[in-house]
Amino acid sequence: MDHKNRQIEGSAPSDVENATLSTPDSLPRLKDEQIKKVAGSIIWCFISKGYVSFKMGKVIVITGASRGIGAATARLAAAHGYAVCVNYLKSQKDADSIVDEIKSTGGKALAVASDISLETDVVNLFKTVDTRLGVITALVNNAGILETQMRVEEMDADRLNRIFAVNITGSFLCAKEAVRRMSRKHGGSGGAIVNVSSAASRLGSAGEYVDYAASKGAIDTLTIGLSREVAPEGIRVNAVRPAFIYTDIHANGGEPGRVDRIKAAIPMKRGGQPEEVANAIMWLLSDEASYVTGTFLDLAGGK
Repeated sequence: MDHKNRQIEGSAPSDVENATLSTPDSLPRLKDEQIKKVAGSIIWCFISKGYVSFKMGKVIVITGASRGIGAATARLAAAHGYAVCVNYLKSQKDADSIVDEIKSTGGKALAVASDISLETDVVNLFKTVDTRLGVITALVNNAGILETQMRVEEMDADRLNRIFAVNITGSFLCAKEAVRRMSRKHGGSGGAIVNVSSAASRLGSAGEYVDYAASKGAIDTLTIGLSREVAPEGIRVNAVRPAFIYTDIHANGGEPGRVDRIKAAIPMKRGGQPEEVANAIMWLLSDEASYVTGTFLDLAGGK
């Protein structure tokens, strides 16, 4: 073998499918499948030794992606070349619809059901992504809940625990799994995280859902602290703070028409669309925001 010509070039391990091996006539002929196995072993040996590198694809996990801001972000991420994990809790039909839509345009996506407030579910979510899509390069912590509008003195511990478990604990657990895969400290290649907070974190949502607002205040703190913690490891962490967006979450609070009721008090005199938030999220994930970390984009019409 000519040791000067050992370098194998390829953009990804799948190049094995197109590999050919030249052997002297004196050697037995190998079947196609045997050739692929031999070639694969050789290439993987060179990769593991650092002689060959290949560019990883872009893989994104979006929690709560079956509707609203999450669904809009999933569609836009696919359009930007990401393989998309559409996480959902109960809305399998909606999640499958998003996946089918992405695949119909040539994209790659899968839907994964998991309750992000449960650590075992989060671990399984990320393991599924590892196996089915590849190494995660972006995370959007979008999943969040609120409950019926009420004053603080009417709230009980069960309600608070439900909201904090999803909105706070869930975001921490997903961030943890993402960092373990992205961080250069752990052998990763870096990445980006966008947390979906809310303008409620600074406005307070008095008389409606102070508990939800408080949970989003925790997400703001997570964004600042984590961004400083992992910046040297190649990970950027930012947040968007939307408000008055036309999504189903207002119905969960008992007032489906909330945005229309409030919009006269918004400086821009209108509510926002999920796609407007998705655009901001994708900018924060992009190379155009390569020097941006630990910061917030408010999408509240000037409120």
